[in-house]
Amino acid sequence: MIENGLLYLTAIILIATVIVYSEKKTQAKLFEYLPSIVIIYFVVMLFSTFGLWQKTDSVTLTYKAVKSNLLPAMIFLMLLSADMREIFKLGKKMLLTFFLASLSIALGFIGMFTLFHPYFAEASWKPFAALSGSWMGGTANMVAIQGALDLPDSAMGYTLLIDSIDYAIWVMILLALVPFAKTFNHWSKADTSVIDEVGERLALKEEAKDPVSITSISVLIAAAVAVSYVSQNIALYLPITSFLTTTTWIVILATLAGIVFAMTPLAKRAGASTLANMMLYLIVALIASRANFAELTEAPLYIFAGFVIIAIHVVIMVLFAKLFKLDLFSLGVASLANIGGVASAPILASAYSKALIPIGVLMAMMGYIVGTFAGLMVGKVLESIAV
Repeated sequence: MIENGLLYLTAIILIATVIVYSEKKTQAKLFEYLPSIVIIYFVVMLFSTFGLWQKTDSVTLTYKAVKSNLLPAMIFLMLLSADMREIFKLGKKMLLTFFLASLSIALGFIGMFTLFHPYFAEASWKPFAALSGSWMGGTANMVAIQGALDLPDSAMGYTLLIDSIDYAIWVMILLALVPFAKTFNHWSKADTSVIDEVGERLALKEEAKDPVSITSISVLIAAAVAVSYVSQNIALYLPITSFLTTTTWIVILATLAGIVFAMTPLAKRAGASTLANMMLYLIVALIASRANFAELTEAPLYIFAGFVIIAIHVVIMVLFAKLFKLDLFSLGVASLANIGGVASAPILASAYSKALIPIGVLMAMMGYIVGTFAGLMVGKVLESIAV
């Protein structure tokens, strides 16, 4: 039984490392539908349930110090790859498709919560707000919203449960629909000529990137730590409300810093995404270390609620497809760029054509930009419904 903070942190890192290494080494099919970050959460949660570590003062202090300082740094690094200038070059129709997907997902959360909120526990709007951040951005946005809303780690079990089970099934459905693209495009009268051109241009840009170097990594770490420190200190002087807490301000400041610096030479430094993912894995593992499987008493209801959200999203997107003559590729990648993020949108894009992978990546990057803000707005609406 672990009671020392450093030993606790070492155990968390070791578990995450073994899982990530297993993904790369085995190339098992499991990881195509359940990303390593989800498996990390549930494996660490399992160890927590069996009491591998205790919530001693040393462990708790280590947990708080690492998580609070890493969160803004991770958000900043994650957004360094999201250059707004490149995103705007995607073209009006693909941008429209992405934002329609985001809107339909937001409406899915609002519609579902309006129907089912009496059956959920008190303050259940917070886990769904965090999930909406993930489903309109990525896991990083979910973690950011969790911090912004002071959502207990124990409540994150439901969020990750929906995010893994419902998401995995949705990925399989979208991949199964790929052979029907021509039929769907004929029905929606979509023009796909622009897609190939954009895909080829982005692929050439991706190949021209500089390799990762010690200099790049050092500069990026220094910048991320500085942003974390400055964000936490500025947030102390900003006005707070019941919704805009100090932590919320930290998340917002780090997000804005990432968006701004993504358009500077700093963004050309290779390795930002790798560092951000390393931090994200550790933060998710830390969150899982405070959760317990015994607390997931309403799991079936939450899983069903996730499918209701996706169903509303699908109905709205199909209507939009007919109205705006959207193609199945754009619809699917926009949906997965929101719900799955950078881990799965490129996989779906590659199922259509390898040349289209960069479009999936760029759409997912757009999700990182809007996910936190959109999730907080959805959370505000859900809070008003719950009252």
